[in-house]
Amino acid sequence: MPELSIIIPVLNEERFLAGNKEKLVSLLQEGHEILVVDGGSQDDSVNIARALGCRVFCTRASRGHQLSYGANHSKNDILLFLHADTHLPSHAAQVIAQALARPEQLWGRFAVRFSNPRQVFRVIAWFMNKRSCLTGIVTGDHALFIRRKLYFSCGGYMDVPLMEDVEFCRRLKKHASPVCLSEKVVTSSRRWEQNGILKTVAIMWWLRLMFFLGQSPEKLARSYR
Repeated sequence: MPELSIIIPVLNEERFLAGNKEKLVSLLQEGHEILVVDGGSQDDSVNIARALGCRVFCTRASRGHQLSYGANHSKNDILLFLHADTHLPSHAAQVIAQALARPEQLWGRFAVRFSNPRQVFRVIAWFMNKRSCLTGIVTGDHALFIRRKLYFSCGGYMDVPLMEDVEFCRRLKKHASPVCLSEKVVTSSRRWEQNGILKTVAIMWWLRLMFFLGQSPEKLARSYR
């Protein structure tokens, strides 16, 4: 089974790193590397990541930059980009190896399930999973994985303040379609709970629409803030 380079951008994520401790340690014991790229946390994120045995890098807060930085310092053939508040299934490495077993299968994503079990979050997750397969656009919650050669030949993640995942997938789709796994990662529903479901959906779709209409990530980021 090929070893993974798991890249986790963080900013004040001590609670989720601590809560994901057992899974991260298990992946390290299997021989995978975990690169935690911190964007200037004011909490204990860096110390927790180091104590777990992760490779830790400290840089500035920009998810696109942090993802790119981690990839540039990785060593394995398969890269997995993981949010700190997202939990992988226990057999994630085997599933990824199977997904990329054929030469034409170069990248893919997991399906997503929210930590909140309410029916409304199951419906949102269903639409997110369906949309990503139909459009080939994989957002960070889905834990994108990719062969190293394709990642770097496509130019990798850009240092943009917003929409870095959408921008990257637009380039990736020109080379290959993603493998859409049915296996699920569990991601935190905190953003939806804090901001409200309807408001979060409206903001996400507005941002995507403006981006596809040519609005720059920098301008979108200013509007979003």
